[in-house]
Amino acid sequence: MEKPYEKRGYMTEDFSRKKVIVAGGGAAGMMAAIIAARNNHEVILLEKNNKLGKKLYITGKGRCNITNACEMEELFHNVVTNSKFLYGAFYTFSNYDLITFFEELGLKTKIERGNRVFPESDKSSDVISALSRELNRLHVDVRFEQEVDRILIESNTFKGVVIKNNSEILYGDKIIIATGGLSYKATGSTGDGYEFAKAMGHTITKCNPSLVPMNIKEIEKIKELQGLSLKNIEIKITSKKKEIYRDFGELLFTHFGVSGPVILSASSYCIPYMENKDLALSIDLKPALTLEQLDDRVLRDFGEFSNRQFKNALDKLLPHKLIPVIIALSFIDPEKKVNLITKEERIRLVNLLKGLTFHITSFREYNEAVITKGGIQVKEVNPSTMESKLVSNVFFAGEVLDLDALTGGFNLQIAWSTGYIAGSAV
Repeated sequence: MEKPYEKRGYMTEDFSRKKVIVAGGGAAGMMAAIIAARNNHEVILLEKNNKLGKKLYITGKGRCNITNACEMEELFHNVVTNSKFLYGAFYTFSNYDLITFFEELGLKTKIERGNRVFPESDKSSDVISALSRELNRLHVDVRFEQEVDRILIESNTFKGVVIKNNSEILYGDKIIIATGGLSYKATGSTGDGYEFAKAMGHTITKCNPSLVPMNIKEIEKIKELQGLSLKNIEIKITSKKKEIYRDFGELLFTHFGVSGPVILSASSYCIPYMENKDLALSIDLKPALTLEQLDDRVLRDFGEFSNRQFKNALDKLLPHKLIPVIIALSFIDPEKKVNLITKEERIRLVNLLKGLTFHITSFREYNEAVITKGGIQVKEVNPSTMESKLVSNVFFAGEVLDLDALTGGFNLQIAWSTGYIAGSAV
């Protein structure tokens, strides 16, 4: 039987097809745009830069650590803030789903130390190219140098956006805000999303640079250590004698203080304590040895070099650059013959090697931070859809939310997963 709308050749209208605006062309924004387009929506992706994935391009030192191939339990363990909020997102689009997603786009991946996942080519540009090709295939309308000035809300519902510079009004049914945080401002992360959310009545938790190097008080005493990388060391950070972080790995001395993987991860936990102004960093240079075992090791070295001066007896124990600093901090005369060093002096040296201590004065700025700690309060966002609980048809994804994790691909996984959920839900 002929249907009324078929009599004159009318096409049926797809009422499920929406006009979706995505603000931000980073990891979360590109993922959201792809998934929304795959669900047959008309998608417009607005990017304030002249290219997509500007921050993605520099992640992992230009190699792009896209995720971490760990088990789900470890994935949650590495999320520092609001991990429970991500339960649905991670299980809906997991790290393994992401690897499959990229391989289906023709991007081969590899797993390295610490389960870090990289493109096989070691080029972040290949990750961006794979996403760009898919956006193009899906006919996503990508508009460069288009910065959202403000978001139009009527009757507590999204209506459209005003474009900066030309004041063009772009109307739409849904918006996904994936504008990033405040870290690496040169990439376009200038906190726009926080302002949009605040204007809608959302709470923005206190923002700080995170996964960031640290300034130390004693920098003048250790300037000669600049560029020295210490591997297989253990750090402990305390505040008012309370241990707040401990980790094992690699540390780098810089012209201002310390950096490296263990320091960046430590910053995520230390930020709330920074106001106390008494953060102490203790470095165990020989974590595989107990105090007694290290004392025995030092005794053996001293026995072997018994006629040498102290300053020439530590080559087997320490990197060359570190020796003058350790000698100075040990208060042992560098000219003193090793066989004349007292037990008290030797024990002092051993304790120094097990607890080389500095005092953290501050963290570096956003331009050196991998991510922003803080953002849109997740209690005001539906974790199943990433939709605002305050304004209809407004969704959030990525770093703009109050979510952060440790280094190793975990923050990008947050971006991919929340972007996927938002793109699926619009």
